[in-house]
Amino acid sequence: MADTAAIGERGALPARPARRLSLSLLGVLPFFAFAFIFMVLPTTYLVVGSLLKDDQLSLQNYVDLNTGIIPSAFLTSIEISLVTAVMGGLLGFLLAYVIILGGLPRFLRTAVLTFSGVASNFAGVPLAIAFILTLGQLGIVTVFMRDTFGFNLYDGDFKLTGKFGLELVYLYFQIPLMVLIIAPAIDGLKKEWREAAENMGATPAVYWRRVALPILMPSILGTMVLLFGNAFGAQATAYQLTGGTLNIITLVISSQIRGDVLHNPGLGFAAAMGMVAIMAVSITLYTVLQRRAEKWLRS
Repeated sequence: MADTAAIGERGALPARPARRLSLSLLGVLPFFAFAFIFMVLPTTYLVVGSLLKDDQLSLQNYVDLNTGIIPSAFLTSIEISLVTAVMGGLLGFLLAYVIILGGLPRFLRTAVLTFSGVASNFAGVPLAIAFILTLGQLGIVTVFMRDTFGFNLYDGDFKLTGKFGLELVYLYFQIPLMVLIIAPAIDGLKKEWREAAENMGATPAVYWRRVALPILMPSILGTMVLLFGNAFGAQATAYQLTGGTLNIITLVISSQIRGDVLHNPGLGFAAAMGMVAIMAVSITLYTVLQRRAEKWLRS
């Protein structure tokens, strides 16, 4: 009662100040603005464009995806992406194993990782031109092998502008990307796991088959999924290398939207939405596999 009386004499307790918006939130506004301008708006534009046929709402553009060269373009793009993802994943994993656990000098490990960081981002028009100057019909390597060893790379079925040539070019940045992503996972294998396996009589082969590979498998598969998406969405390299003649979905979409002969923007937008769906599945799989990999590596 005395405390109540005292409070009454001094007056009511001051009200709590209203919460103010933290100034730290202002730091993320550029990110949200960037995401809205370059992700939300283009996606909305694609969705709306894919649903318009003769200025009327329709699903006809999605029905037409099963006609013409579009189904084969999707299949060719998926095939190229799968081949380069698997081959790039396997070769990149072996290369990462050698530089992390192969006992190489530290300067070689640094050099390979540095080159991988550069090569994984060397794509587009410069990469296509580099391969044309190297392995084209008048490329440096092609001419050298023909004049020195009498071997003409183009006597057989090889074409740098064909599907196999494009896969070869894609591997140039797929393998280094695999190295960059899988190397930390290999480096994260704990020595205690190997020592425990050896104490139980396991050979190095048994250790890798029963312990190391099961732990690394989510990281390996997740990175291969990432490589698949990386190749599936590539456009500039393929266009510059093949001149837009190879039947892959990115080039078909470009022809439908901007071309003179195959000009059907609505169909191009619908095909682009098909690419978005495939990329969304790839990102989801990658996220699930990465969470599983992090669970093992944190234990």
